Amino acid sequence: MATAAPLQLHADRLLPCDPVVRDVARRLHLQVRDLPVVSPHGHVPASWLAEDAPFRDPTSLLITPDHYVTRLLHAHGVDLADLGVGRSEADGPLDEAASRRAFRLLCSHWSVYRGTPVRYWLEVQLAELFGVRVRPSADTADEIYDEVAAALADEAFRPRALYDRFGIEVLATTDDPCDDLAAHHALTEDPTWHGRVVPTFRPDRYLEVGAPGWNALADRLGEVSRVGTGTWAGFLAALQDRRDHFRAHGAVSADHSHADARADKLTQPEASDLFDLARRGELTPAGATALRRHLVWEMARMSAEDGLVMTLHPGVHRDHHTPTAARFGHDVGCDIPRTVEFPAALKPVLDDFGTHPVFQLVLFTLDETTFSREVAPLAGFYPSVYAGAPWWFLDAPDAIRRYRAAVTETAGFSKTSGFIDDTRAFCSIPARHDMARRLDAGHLAQLVVEHRLEEDEAAETIVDLTTTTPRKAFRL
Repeated sequence: MATAAPLQLHADRLLPCDPVVRDVARRLHLQVRDLPVVSPHGHVPASWLAEDAPFRDPTSLLITPDHYVTRLLHAHGVDLADLGVGRSEADGPLDEAASRRAFRLLCSHWSVYRGTPVRYWLEVQLAELFGVRVRPSADTADEIYDEVAAALADEAFRPRALYDRFGIEVLATTDDPCDDLAAHHALTEDPTWHGRVVPTFRPDRYLEVGAPGWNALADRLGEVSRVGTGTWAGFLAALQDRRDHFRAHGAVSADHSHADARADKLTQPEASDLFDLARRGELTPAGATALRRHLVWEMARMSAEDGLVMTLHPGVHRDHHTPTAARFGHDVGCDIPRTVEFPAALKPVLDDFGTHPVFQLVLFTLDETTFSREVAPLAGFYPSVYAGAPWWFLDAPDAIRRYRAAVTETAGFSKTSGFIDDTRAFCSIPARHDMARRLDAGHLAQLVVEHRLEEDEAAETIVDLTTTTPRKAFRL
């Protein structure tokens, strides 16, 4: 029987190839390698840490919640159902046999991840966290599954123990406005818990007034806030009430994602009339778009008043494959990026709040053509605007390098957001942040070697990018 190929992590992975630049990059990476993880936007459930229950199995931890992993398997003919995607509480978890079959599917398709950041993150998790020393393949799948499963049975692999092991300083979740935030409250009241987990206000569904089911959401918002949502004024008051609830539970930001970045401002009578039509189910698609865009402006107004940092990541075609969305639900990997425009779209917001002392806006994009043309110039002028890190489909080594080259010369380093992991895959958090630190070390090392920056300045800058910058951008 042939010997399995080893799984090896090179100490200089992602660092520049030029030996002179690499030496500087090594020194810079050492400055931040062991610094805490600041994660101001992600999707790991707070309940995992509140309950601190053992993770069930390797598949439900490493595969099922990670749409980066599942979408490429789907692209190669794997049924998402075989990966545990879309299962309800009534369905229950995958049984051991099904979980093992899913893990075999990942390992037997290992070659499809070549050259992707997904492979990088998975390799770091398997090697550094679980001690796996063989490369995933059809032949090694069961061996690796057993090794990971054995680790998960150990107290050291419970959620809270991993939170400490990962060196997380703060972890933000993403939450529905009607969420009671019970898990966050439980953590705050638990004397044995010493970490920091904060919610993020995510009102998208409540702003899409033309979407099916919106009226039921508006009713639910009224029930939870105890503010009548039958009128325009009441609807805005209910949204503000929930923002206040989130702030009381530690929230520092409100997250927004729509088809475009527009925040067109309506008069109060115009908005009220459109809202009444929406409540009666008589709003046209054009009217729904106009009201949604105005609601984004209203969210900016509220952020200027209550201090929640406004983050915006538009330009995604959600649920591009309708049959997949119907069968499995949202956030399963079939969202597709599209072009987006920022300067004209955000002019109403920036005219009103761009120099407001309280307002802060972090702009993320999936259209990297906007990095140097739009996002960086906006961040390079408006005190309130920060250039968000490469996001989602762009949180990959080459895209991150392009971002630094495109943004820094116009906005500098200090008007960026710091790295955002934006992940549901808990165990990938340290791998993702270390990837960003290595890439920043390489970028700064190149500036040092070109005599555009002194090494002591580069060392100070990489520390800022790792900790100070995200704390500032997200008011942490």
